[in-house]
Amino acid sequence: MDDSALLRYSRHIMLPQMDIVGQERLLAAHVVIMGVGGLGSPAALYLAASGIGHLTLVDDDVVDVTNLQRQISHTTSSLGQSKAESARRQALALNPSCHIDALTSRPDETHMRALAVEADVVLDCTDRFTSRYQINRACMAAGTPLVSGAAIRFSGQLAVFDPRDEASPCYACLYGDSTEDDELTCAESGVVAPLVGIIGAFQALEAVKLLSGAGARAGGLSTLDGLSGEWRQFDVPRDPACSTCRDRAGG
Repeated sequence: MDDSALLRYSRHIMLPQMDIVGQERLLAAHVVIMGVGGLGSPAALYLAASGIGHLTLVDDDVVDVTNLQRQISHTTSSLGQSKAESARRQALALNPSCHIDALTSRPDETHMRALAVEADVVLDCTDRFTSRYQINRACMAAGTPLVSGAAIRFSGQLAVFDPRDEASPCYACLYGDSTEDDELTCAESGVVAPLVGIIGAFQALEAVKLLSGAGARAGGLSTLDGLSGEWRQFDVPRDPACSTCRDRAGG
């Protein structure tokens, strides 16, 4: 790092859990963010600000006026434009030294596997079960840690699945092998705006901890009741019969 980078990331470097070594790991890291809507927007901005060297933002949707209530990487001037490109511009404005790719088409199974292989961490910021299972399969096959977030109405969820840890479950261990797309979405059920920011920021935090070496709580499920402000923590065991992760690359 040069003097400019040392100054920019000085508040990270002060942390004993990170120091210069941890920040250098962030600068060398590649994170793939699947979906740059409510969850992916704050995650992308915080990861760019944190100094992640390479971000890949994946979203095939365009910015709609209803997104602006909560998707903070998009602005009124972005209406009708690609969400991936809009988020890329905002993240680059925050940190021009970050290399950011914007993918504007939905990856198929093969492409998703290639993205997971290239990444050091994948963030699942999507809102459909079919996408979540596809991302989970790719990460388990590639041996790449997956940080999964979800938010609906006043309820949020966060989980870290790390196939490098023999005891860590995967998304399918937690939710079964169903591939039906019957999950509620924000468009169908609504969501309070700051909730997606909280969960998305926590996804970025878990990614930073994983990448820097500060540590992460793999295998745990955290839920947030936005009305009461109560967080609950659950330990989720790995399912030895899970068809998705029993033959995964990391375990």
